[in-house]
Amino acid sequence: MMKLLPKQQSARPRATPTLTLSVLMLSLLPALCASSAYAGEHHTQHGKKPNKDNIEHIVITGEAPEKPGVVVTDPKAARQPLPAHDGADYLKTIAGFAVTRKGGTDGDASFRGMAGSRLGILVDGENILGGCNYRMDAPTAYIYPELHDQMTVIKGPQSVRYGAGHSAATVLFERTPERFDQAGYRLHSSLLGASFERYDELIDATLGNQQGYLRFGGSQSRARDYQDGNGDAVHSNYHRYSGQVALGYTPTTTSLFEASVARSDGQAAYADRGMDGTRFLRDSTNVRYQQTDISPWLDSVKLHWYSNEVDHLMDDQELRPKGMMGYANLARATSGGSAQFGFNLPKDQQLLVGVDRQSNQHDSRSGSPMGVYGNWHRDADISQTGLFGEYQYSLAEHQQLFAGYRLDRWTADDLRSMVGNMMTGMKPNPTYGQQRQDTMHSGFVRYEQELTSSPTTWYFGVGQAQRFPDYWELIAKEGQSSLSGFNIQHETTTQLDTGVLFGDDTQQWSLSGFYGKVADYILVDYASMMKMNGFVRNVDARTYGAEATYQRKFAKHWVADAALSYLRGDNQSDHTPLPQQSPTELRLGGRYVAQNYSVGLLWRGVAAQTRYDLKRGTIVGQDLGPSQGFAIVSVNAAWQVSEGLNVSSGIDNLFDRQYAEFVSRAGGNGMGGAIPGFIQTTRVNEPGRTVWLKLTYSISGGF
Repeated sequence: MMKLLPKQQSARPRATPTLTLSVLMLSLLPALCASSAYAGEHHTQHGKKPNKDNIEHIVITGEAPEKPGVVVTDPKAARQPLPAHDGADYLKTIAGFAVTRKGGTDGDASFRGMAGSRLGILVDGENILGGCNYRMDAPTAYIYPELHDQMTVIKGPQSVRYGAGHSAATVLFERTPERFDQAGYRLHSSLLGASFERYDELIDATLGNQQGYLRFGGSQSRARDYQDGNGDAVHSNYHRYSGQVALGYTPTTTSLFEASVARSDGQAAYADRGMDGTRFLRDSTNVRYQQTDISPWLDSVKLHWYSNEVDHLMDDQELRPKGMMGYANLARATSGGSAQFGFNLPKDQQLLVGVDRQSNQHDSRSGSPMGVYGNWHRDADISQTGLFGEYQYSLAEHQQLFAGYRLDRWTADDLRSMVGNMMTGMKPNPTYGQQRQDTMHSGFVRYEQELTSSPTTWYFGVGQAQRFPDYWELIAKEGQSSLSGFNIQHETTTQLDTGVLFGDDTQQWSLSGFYGKVADYILVDYASMMKMNGFVRNVDARTYGAEATYQRKFAKHWVADAALSYLRGDNQSDHTPLPQQSPTELRLGGRYVAQNYSVGLLWRGVAAQTRYDLKRGTIVGQDLGPSQGFAIVSVNAAWQVSEGLNVSSGIDNLFDRQYAEFVSRAGGNGMGGAIPGFIQTTRVNEPGRTVWLKLTYSISGGF
């Protein structure tokens, strides 16, 4: 049955901002400025207060590990290069990360050359999966980092508590539970203006007392098409907005009940394909309970349930000259939860055990350019249930042993009756109605030691992660000898991680390295004209590399820093380079830091990449050939005007250099031609000179 719908109509009402965030912020600021009493200390997850001397008037250009294999950063702080409004770009200041550019927003992040579900991304413990079969809306497209308090990266398969199959790293975007000693408020707000008519507004406010709190926030970001260093426009305009509300009940200092809802939507033009995204509607609901310090042996109980729905629309009608493809509407419903229990054992031992589960269903429909839609069709139903445990033992005063294990049971149902592409047409699906079930095992062991002779910590760990193929490998791709990739084998990654951290009053440095072997690595091959959307096949792979960071204070006000990342990957089955491996990168920075202002310089140099495997890659992208090296210079400044009021600014790509990253999508309509009105490029070029100014106001007080 065919159904005539308005072109932008969805099964759910579309979120529409009725009051701009800038007006809301301006109306709140005078009232909040009237009181300045401090309403209780706001601690981070690790029990630390934000260091105002180091954050408020400094622009972040790089990150260093806070502890072995872990990087923690403040997403509310200004950073350079200026990130997009979503989650992926915020990771670029961490050595080892790369982002596949598709336009002005919604990039796809990778770490150490690994992307997709190899990189676990959670928002307050919630899994958010995109709807697009071709990764237009990666999970980070629905994440707005500045509305969170902390961003954490755990390198390698060195944790099992945050989900299954995260062989590359785990990224956590977290809001700190709110605590008030007395009735009061907290506010973080920001306004940003930048080149290419980019404007951002954001507010994150909390009202509360000893018994509970109400936290609400919202963000809006919009920009027109940017220009590359040659002055050529890139199809990249976007408008994104979001809102969230959380209600918490804190009857004691050790307990928390919280319920929260969030909604976001927007549209974005894409420079790498024949369609744009004109709906990114996401609705989320979360309920959590936490209790700590329960008894001498039971340390904590954490319960969490979540549900989210993504309604994504893409078309070639709204943001570009009208084409012939029409509309594609994708939807995904995901629900899940976890229960964790922490135990204090004798002789300085801690044990965490838990269970988690998530399930998701994917639906799709298409419409003609006239807006005539067919019925919804479900193509996949995927679920996972996991049991896990992590153990910590203090071998001696400065020696720690960590270990973990998890068991996962996966079930996937292929519900597609027909499959095919533009070359072959639609044909019966050979795996229609099939169900596959797999049991996955993952675990790790890590040793850490703090030296007594110097402020140095070193560590060594080995981990293994088995990864069940994700939706984009099982359903969205074909198999090597089949129209369906549903029976592709799962991956097994075994990896060694080691490193050293040093820090004193004048300098901090870190070095981390890894060596990994991947059995049955899921490679996506785009070389066949008959399988133009790519097909999956298993190969054996090897990866190794390192990241290094260094920071040193000179005299009283000068600080120099550096970050280096090196990566190499090999396809040992085909005896070729492993695709999508970023080239060597070096960042050098220097800044002058006074009492209430700072000025800084950032130089980023990236080597040419001559190791590639043409037309082979991952679900995120493919190797497009060799890439040239480049060097980019940027400058920044920050000024703490008064307590809580900060101004930061910068010029990214100061000399207006034209360049593109090796890990990038091809610039064009995805079918070998240019987007009408734009220039076709081998890769999507990065933005040219970008001037930006950001105003941040944060305050807390009592009533």
